[in-house]
Amino acid sequence: MLAKNMGLIDRVLRAVLGAGLIAWALAGGPVWAWIGVVPLFTAAVARCPLYSIIGIKTCAVSKA
Repeated sequence: MLAKNMGLIDRVLRAVLGAGLIAWALAGGPVWAWIGVVPLFTAAVARCPLYSIIGIKTCAVSKA
C-alpha cells in the first residue's frame, strides 16, 4: 500500500475543484472539464503521484 501524501485541506480543495469541474462538464461545459475526475480521485485516495515525484507532503506526520 502506498503512503498518503495529502493532508485534509489539500484533499477538500481538490474534491471541491474536481466536483465543480465535473458538474460543469455535465451541465454542457467544455470536454476538458472532465479533467475534474483527476483531482477528485486523488482526493479520494489521499495520494498525488506528482507530489511523490517532486517530494511534497501536505499531510501531518506524527512523531509518536
